[in-house]
Amino acid sequence: MAPHTLVGALAGVSLLALAQVATAQDHSHHQAEPAADPHAGHDMADMAHAMTSPYGPWPMNRDASGTSWQPDSGEHAGIHTVRGDWTVMTHALLNLTYDTQSGPRGGDKTFVSGMLMTTARRDLDDGSTLNLRAMLSPDPLMGKSGYPLLLAAGETANGVDPLVDRQHPHDFFMELSASYSKRLSEKDSLYGYIGLPGEPAFGPPAFMHRMSAMDSPEAPITHHWLDSTHIVFGVTTLGWAHDRFKIETSAFKGREPDEERWGIDEPKLDSWSVRASWNPSSDWALQASYADVSAPEQLEPDEDETKWSASVLHTRRLGETGWWSSTLAWGRKTNSHDESKDGWLLESALHPNDRWTVFARAERIETDELVPGDHGGHGPLYTVGKASVGAVRDWRIAPRVRFGLGALYAMNRVPDALEPIYGGDPDGGMVFMRLKID
Repeated sequence: MAPHTLVGALAGVSLLALAQVATAQDHSHHQAEPAADPHAGHDMADMAHAMTSPYGPWPMNRDASGTSWQPDSGEHAGIHTVRGDWTVMTHALLNLTYDTQSGPRGGDKTFVSGMLMTTARRDLDDGSTLNLRAMLSPDPLMGKSGYPLLLAAGETANGVDPLVDRQHPHDFFMELSASYSKRLSEKDSLYGYIGLPGEPAFGPPAFMHRMSAMDSPEAPITHHWLDSTHIVFGVTTLGWAHDRFKIETSAFKGREPDEERWGIDEPKLDSWSVRASWNPSSDWALQASYADVSAPEQLEPDEDETKWSASVLHTRRLGETGWWSSTLAWGRKTNSHDESKDGWLLESALHPNDRWTVFARAERIETDELVPGDHGGHGPLYTVGKASVGAVRDWRIAPRVRFGLGALYAMNRVPDALEPIYGGDPDGGMVFMRLKID
């Protein structure tokens, strides 16, 4: 299916669903199937909770970004509707954020970020499942240079200079993908996934999909160690799953998206990855993965990279609406000269009820991108760290719509050699309002 066809079909359905929510119509008004449909008369939220994954015979709650897994105790929020033979799920998150970063390399900016995602699923008579997904982002509206974020680095705003102490915007098309799965038994399945763009089998779920991170408007500085491949323009994945274990491999385009954030880059399958995932119980999700990436950086086209990742996710339910979710993750990048750089992340979010979420994150990275080398390119290697804490208060303004106000504070730690250019150990903060439709 062509990208524009997928966008037209899925984004059109999603906008219709969001419009219906805005007018506070009941779910029964959304359903266009005849009365004989087996789903007729059932509450869609209950149906979503009971549905299995489009990739295999496990709970849908286990699915996160791309084909990654989270704990079964996690949430899989969305507005579920039935339209003929298709089940459609839509959700959206929009943040309006004021960001301030201190010191000589800091800055201030107000920006919009978030995503709108729609999936359309059809279960076929032979037990197989077709699933289509479109995810769009308003990030390009913030401009090619993104927003100030001390110690972050990666990609470019103009095709010439690297972005340093800034977080790049994500592409307007975050995902346009299709998958097909075939049940082999009550516990086994095979599946294939293609995307332009899409997410290969590497790393934990992308940060905007991790329950321990999704309520923070701030990207982790470990992003390019753990989950920067969540948007690649060309990916194919083949996987086999048995009960709580799966192994999958991907071929994908190694080059990061270019600075033209509104379009679709030319696909190319020049890199590969493999990932093993295991959910030993409903509260835990573990993964280990490896990737061989061809020329990931536009400004250093002759440099290849290998990457390792391992992570542990834990989510525990608290009462009827509460949860507590945490992630511990490690990543390693090794360039063509066998120089390795490690990144560590520990983050947690506590959601005791439908109103409050408190979140925190601690990170440590080894990076050579903060100061350019004598002849351009990467410079000396430094170990830097960051810790942040924040909270958001939500108000339910419609049955499936929440409005929230939040803030966070971050403290950065740099070595003595970097203190003159950063003004010591700088800090930063964000205040934000958000609209969440789920």
